[in-house]
Amino acid sequence: MREYLAFALGIRYAGAMLLTLYLLTLLAGYGLTALNLAHLRRHGAEVPAPFAGAIDPGLLQKSSAYTFENNRLGLLSSILDNALLLGFLFTPLLPLFDRWVASLTDNFILGGLLFAFLLQLVKAAVALPFSYYRTFRIETRYGFNTQSLRLWLVDLLKGALIGSLLLGLLLTGALWLIAASPHSWWLWVWGFFALFSLLLMYVSPVLIEPLFFKFEPLRRAGLEEAIRELMTKAGLEISRVFQVDASRRSRHSNAYFTGIGRVKRIVLFDTLLDQMEDEELLAVLAHEVGHWKKRHIFKRLLVSLLLSLAGLYLAWRLMAWGGLPGLLGLGQASFYAQVMVLSLLASLAGFLFTPLSSWSSRRDEWQADAYATTLFGRPQALASALIKLSRENLANLHPHPLYAAFYYSHPPVVQRLKALLTPSQTPQE
Repeated sequence: MREYLAFALGIRYAGAMLLTLYLLTLLAGYGLTALNLAHLRRHGAEVPAPFAGAIDPGLLQKSSAYTFENNRLGLLSSILDNALLLGFLFTPLLPLFDRWVASLTDNFILGGLLFAFLLQLVKAAVALPFSYYRTFRIETRYGFNTQSLRLWLVDLLKGALIGSLLLGLLLTGALWLIAASPHSWWLWVWGFFALFSLLLMYVSPVLIEPLFFKFEPLRRAGLEEAIRELMTKAGLEISRVFQVDASRRSRHSNAYFTGIGRVKRIVLFDTLLDQMEDEELLAVLAHEVGHWKKRHIFKRLLVSLLLSLAGLYLAWRLMAWGGLPGLLGLGQASFYAQVMVLSLLASLAGFLFTPLSSWSSRRDEWQADAYATTLFGRPQALASALIKLSRENLANLHPHPLYAAFYYSHPPVVQRLKALLTPSQTPQE
């Protein structure tokens, strides 16, 4: 009896510790958000020096209001998501759901698909009203949304179907490997995930993206020739240069590279083409070239693969340990339920490593800016492009330094502009 009580107390203590740690990470994240918004409230009316003459107090006030509304909605969504997650994991809901799925089928793969898809369905249902409100209230109020309700619903349906298909293929393959090789599944699943990700990078530009955007050749005379000349100077081979009809959905602007290996595709939003001159567009693309030339994409992919390998190996060891159900106060749990526990542990680790990941990404951005300046030779053009991107997208020009250090994947735009316009003051991260 004494040993049973000690075991039960140990389970409760472990569960309480796990819950406490998770709540602390949530409070820390929400505290950083509150700090960031308080900083914006104090300094939001100040026009940063690099933006003098490019943004007026009225537009700055609009940018601040846009940041506040998005953060409030994001905070509400996060609180609801986490409340539902913790309610599911730390109440009898998880074992009840686990047993119910087991009563429907004893097939390992089918059970895993049911477990995952039913939870995804609930998650999507919870996210739907927030997505609607963000699109048709916030984005519309600030002049960004251009899509109709019908187009939004069509995109939602297409995204759900494609996502379900990909998730189904990924889970089916992973669960089959786990069942076929219980003692080394971590390695086989890692290899399968890696190949699946690489395959997606190949097929997404030609099979998935065209389902949402209309790709067509650049209409602006002489721009494609100038882009190809810039790419040749950088030693990159470009297969195609496209513009897409992003303005059918939003006035937000963007540009990106797709492709693996030496052959790349460049995609420009039509909204970006409307906002920028040729020199500014070329400067933005020179920055993206910097990521390729500095091998940032390859390094990030390699780090991601290594981390996923380590994570899957650790997951296999923890599964073999047998103590995962006890972390939630359960005597036993299915493989799928234990994956939920692992996901909770992974989120704790992810929070701790967020500032390191953000710092690494910001360092890459500094290097890409420096490369763009060397390749294109016109730092003022990149600075002008960043000013326009910030102004047109109502970016927060006054993030709190601690919040930016923790979460920002790009250096705050004011710092980037100062570095571009006064290179001797380039920050070192």
